[in-house]
Amino acid sequence: MIRRRGMPIFCIFPLFVGVLGLSRVRSPATVVVYSSEDQPCAEPILKGFEQDTHIHVVAVYDKEAAEHIMKRLIDEKDNPQADVYWANEPIHPDQLKALGITQPYVSPNASALPAMFKDEDGHWTAFSARARVLVVNSKSQVKPDSILAYADERWKGKAVLANPLLNTTAFNLTALFDCWGNKRAWEFLNKVKSLGVKTSPGNADSAVVVASGQAEFSLVDIDDGLEAVRRNDGVEIRYPDQGTEGLGTFMVANAVTLIRGAHHGDTARRLIDYLLSAETQRNLAFSACAQTPLSQGVEVPPTVKRIDQLRVMQVNYSGIRKRLEELRPQLKAWLPQ
Repeated sequence: MIRRRGMPIFCIFPLFVGVLGLSRVRSPATVVVYSSEDQPCAEPILKGFEQDTHIHVVAVYDKEAAEHIMKRLIDEKDNPQADVYWANEPIHPDQLKALGITQPYVSPNASALPAMFKDEDGHWTAFSARARVLVVNSKSQVKPDSILAYADERWKGKAVLANPLLNTTAFNLTALFDCWGNKRAWEFLNKVKSLGVKTSPGNADSAVVVASGQAEFSLVDIDDGLEAVRRNDGVEIRYPDQGTEGLGTFMVANAVTLIRGAHHGDTARRLIDYLLSAETQRNLAFSACAQTPLSQGVEVPPTVKRIDQLRVMQVNYSGIRKRLEELRPQLKAWLPQ
């Protein structure tokens, strides 16, 4: 587990700024990147870029949930300090596009990525993704293999779900509305609530509840699930909804965008090219983040499936962003007590 994503999406957290700060970044051999990706995963990638290109990277990391980074980017709209935003999901980059804070850039490396993971106007491109997986009790005779298990009587009172106001859980639930429509999605969620689903503060907590034997399964980010497996041999990971009629696994994809008015446009584009490369995707797959490369043919460790091995939930990330604004207060009201 890299860090807990356990706070509501409206919370604000402190930033950790690169050693040189933003006052010394006007050199043409510099690029300023704001990042909500976990620092232990992002930092080695950015250091590799520095070593390969001799372009100095000034990195500003959000400790949690991306909200402080987003506030800063919005506040700096008329005087941008960042050149690149590396987000750990596409929803916030899409919001920045809607606010006029990003500008299009279609990297040559973007051609290897599926259309679903690219903004149609070139404002952001996704490149590696955390799969949303089921962490399950490995000793159970019957194991769930679908998100639909939450609404199955067999697991009444035996399932746990991370707070639906959190980023990745909120995005995943909103994707159901995108795929099914309001009627079916609410029928599903109301059934889940009626069956006594437990809730936890975050994904990591959900995995711990399963590992401790207090629940049979939970839907979590893969890095949290793998951390639970490393700590307890009584749990295992299952990619949900992989049958021919299944929804597929929801992917929380990293995305990168070029900031409008960036002071270091040329080096920013080089960094974006680097992030979208097969090498970067491979490195993230082998990191503790356990991310699935979105380009086909990229090597992965045994704990991570390649994109061509997965049935992926087909979603529109921009549509999820717009729908979530409407759903957030309704999800708050739905939250089991």
